[in-house]
Amino acid sequence: MGPTPKTLGHEFPLQDLTGMCSSTQATQGLVWAMSVEDGGMPGLARPRQARWTLLLFLSTAMYGAHAPFLALCHVDGRVPFRPSSAVLLTELIKLLLCAFSLLVGWQTWPQGTAPWRQAAPFALSALLYGANNNLVIYLQHHMDPSTYQVLSNLKIGSTALLYCLCLGHRLSARQGLALLLLMAAGACYASGGFQEPMNSLPGPPSAAGARPMPLHITPLGLLLLVLYCLISGLSSVYTELIMKRQRLPLALQNLFLYTFGVILNLGLYAGSGPGPGFLEGFSGWAVLVVLNQAVNGLLMSAVMKHGSSITRLFVVSCSLVVNAVLSAVLLQLQLTAIFFLAASLIGLAVCLYYGSP
Repeated sequence: MGPTPKTLGHEFPLQDLTGMCSSTQATQGLVWAMSVEDGGMPGLARPRQARWTLLLFLSTAMYGAHAPFLALCHVDGRVPFRPSSAVLLTELIKLLLCAFSLLVGWQTWPQGTAPWRQAAPFALSALLYGANNNLVIYLQHHMDPSTYQVLSNLKIGSTALLYCLCLGHRLSARQGLALLLLMAAGACYASGGFQEPMNSLPGPPSAAGARPMPLHITPLGLLLLVLYCLISGLSSVYTELIMKRQRLPLALQNLFLYTFGVILNLGLYAGSGPGPGFLEGFSGWAVLVVLNQAVNGLLMSAVMKHGSSITRLFVVSCSLVVNAVLSAVLLQLQLTAIFFLAASLIGLAVCLYYGSP
């Protein structure tokens, strides 16, 4: 991997980020680095930089909030609603929001007839995302959750590899090391970033504490995990490729993508067999989860179009800090030293990837 200028998305140079390696500054450093546009001359487009910075903060916060909000939906340790209905509802909300933004003129409709032929490439994107979401479910049958959480961080490596191969970008040694640190940070966080609060009251141990699931992975599970990481990277890089090649407004591209997404998930919902009704089991927290996922999906599509797949990786990694804070506040989980190690690794990765040599 040869050296390249520190650029991202719009091909703009990035300033020195040295000195921002502490875990408390990782997210701020990432957002600052990715908000410098227009050739590194911040005086030319400050409103645009402000919008980009806000976009990155919101996407980081909303991505990190998903797991704690979902945990608050549990009833007797289980999700009370059908997951396929939640995914379908999320896709439908995203589709309606895109259509509304075009109808009211928030984004300009293309001149002349809508280029519907350019919708076809998004069918593959929807198929890849759908396959990836379903693989996550099947993986749980072939390994324990802890093993999945740790090994799924390999998708960072697969995304970076496909980013270089498919988009023709080259990563320097520093940037490659930064992505390895992101993988290590995710693995550390998943392996022991939290612990249950100590119970000072006498009584029998909880069922979860009495019979923890042993670490295990089957050969088929390992094969599915490799497939999951490859599809995850391919879906991200392929979507970035078509979004940047087409000269269409983002809302219209999302309209294409989520139309196929709704059709695909409607078929998956219909074929999921008997279970709760479409909205059965939905609580206020469940509605918040769906809305959070829908808005975050739209934000992430903007990150993909105006940033890159690597930008998305850093957003997802920085969201671990938000996830940890919300888990500690809402779920009363205790942060461990491993979490602070993971946060420090993320900060160091930001410095290495976006900092000057």
